[in-house]
Amino acid sequence: MKKLYVGNLPFSATEDEVTQLFGQHGTVHSVALINDRETGRPRGFGFVEMDDDAAMAAIQALDGQEMGGRPLRVNEAQERPRRGGGGGYGGGGGGRW
Repeated sequence: MKKLYVGNLPFSATEDEVTQLFGQHGTVHSVALINDRETGRPRGFGFVEMDDDAAMAAIQALDGQEMGGRPLRVNEAQERPRRGGGGGYGGGGGGRW
């Protein structure tokens, strides 16, 4: 199973609409549309889980296709590195003293 990133979604998009769109290319196991933590408003992106072959077909067919007047960005989701909790010291670096 593959997880797909779906970006540039119209803010009015629903999980049902995304499921129907991706369902044309295979079985959709899950859809998660991301909302802003503070406002609860849609952020215009989400994730879709599909079987491997169906996911590849969906990427080919839907990347760049318009939904609600916006060209979708569809690709395989990349794992985000886990962030360490709190504090400005320790954890990942990059800063200088």
